Amino acid sequence: MKLIQARIPEAEYEVLRRRARQEEKTMQEVIREALRAHLLPDTVDPDDPIFTELPVFRTKGGRRARASERHNEILYGEPS
Repeated sequence: MKLIQARIPEAEYEVLRRRARQEEKTMQEVIREALRAHLLPDTVDPDDPIFTELPVFRTKGGRRARASERHNEILYGEPS
């Protein structure tokens, strides 16, 4: 883990301190969570083929593709 130092205005420090106290966390934990939420948002792409390409399996000559084994290939054109 890397150590960083930053100067912040007194008002922002107080907001951070209050939030940490409210959530019963350290200020470090609150800062890390805020950074992750801002820089690494956990979003879902509504156009992802997993949501738009149904059914996931297709039949080939009367046989079903092994979707559970070949899901990346079937959905995204990548080898599993």
